[in-house]
Amino acid sequence: MRLLSFFAALAATSLLTVSSCTRSGAADSAGLKQSAVKADTTSFPGTPDSLSDTTMADSAGTVTIPSESDESSALISDTASGSPAGKNSENLLFGIPVDSYIIVTGRVRRNQFIASILSSHGVEWNDIEKLLRDNRETFDPRRVRSGSNYSVLLSRDTLSKPEYFIYQHDPRVTYVFSLKDTLAIYRYDAEIRRMLRYSSGVITTSLWETAKENNLNPNLSAELSEIYAWTIDFFGLQKCDRFKVIYEEEFIGEESVGIRRVHAAQFEHAGSTIYAIPFIQDSVMSFYDTTGASLRKAFLKAPLRYSRISSRFSGARRHPILKIVRPHHGIDYAAPIGTPVVAIGDGRVTSTTYEGGAGRMVRITHNSVYSTAYLHLSRFGPGIAPGVYVKQGQVIGYVGSTGLSTGPHLDFRFYRNGSAVDPLKVEAPPVNPVAPEAMEEFGKIAEGYISLLSTISY
Repeated sequence: MRLLSFFAALAATSLLTVSSCTRSGAADSAGLKQSAVKADTTSFPGTPDSLSDTTMADSAGTVTIPSESDESSALISDTASGSPAGKNSENLLFGIPVDSYIIVTGRVRRNQFIASILSSHGVEWNDIEKLLRDNRETFDPRRVRSGSNYSVLLSRDTLSKPEYFIYQHDPRVTYVFSLKDTLAIYRYDAEIRRMLRYSSGVITTSLWETAKENNLNPNLSAELSEIYAWTIDFFGLQKCDRFKVIYEEEFIGEESVGIRRVHAAQFEHAGSTIYAIPFIQDSVMSFYDTTGASLRKAFLKAPLRYSRISSRFSGARRHPILKIVRPHHGIDYAAPIGTPVVAIGDGRVTSTTYEGGAGRMVRITHNSVYSTAYLHLSRFGPGIAPGVYVKQGQVIGYVGSTGLSTGPHLDFRFYRNGSAVDPLKVEAPPVNPVAPEAMEEFGKIAEGYISLLSTISY
């Protein structure tokens, strides 16, 4: 195992702070703390790949460790907006001497095509057709994004002829169109710097708000939500729930452009501590708890993003419209009309009907034991029809208020062997755990990550 040097480096950065949330006699800081660390490059057995392609930093500065991104062309060399690199140097943008051109900038509008943008700046239609046709393997005009920036470089003569078109598809990818004698399109991939970081947080309102208030990349919240989607209901978080996470963040220059991956995490929720330990099994990386059970379960904790539970499973509830007492064999999730509703697990759609008080409804059979129903929908999801096989997390409909309903909500029902059960009390079976023959290796990895996470303070 070559984990120790990495663990020691991260452990050395941990700090002790004071908090308004107290557990087990320990005082911790409310809010969220983050850091970046410099560590010896090391290989993590059972995890996706080596950390040797990561940029890591500490208070002393930043160290760039060679990565595969070094093979790509640099985005900017002495940018047009900066100062000349030397007395006799030119400002270069993708190797183009930009001082020689008039630069016109713009942003792709909704439903606008690259061809129409080029044409509006004086490029002949014959040239546009040839350019796009001959460079189909490099650039797909159908994937143009509205809101993306572009620049047109015009000659500084009386003709103001367009000679280059630069389209920034996203922070990572830019396309340069040569409109001179030789028509061509070139792709430039930005040099990405990766930083190994850790963050810890104490929930005050929600995971998303906690991260937002502390200027974290929003993708970190999304990554944690996805990892724990089957074990934690993130709309049922409690004040003083808390988490720790070790992850890689990607930067272009000083701008964060995403989370490459989460290495390990720990979440304390409702009195339980749930670790997320990465491990590769059958060539697939998944997260497992400390016993080797997969965090991924057969069913999601909830079928939608909801604001509150307006009515719970009950054997005797007074119906808000009929004014009679009768069983309510479901959970009512209050949410705005149009909120996507997803299948909580893989299965086959058995019916898509409008049934009186239930309104527009979808039924799904997951296996020989479990089935679910989604009531009061405003409409069905794309392609949802009887006999269609759906995957976990696939949109099957949208929140509505059809049937006997006092307002927009989803009435979600869960059945075991044909009998209704409380969805909030169902213990969903996990997918395949770590194989017995791999448990020794997994145990060593888990022990190392748990030790490392314990050094991170709140």
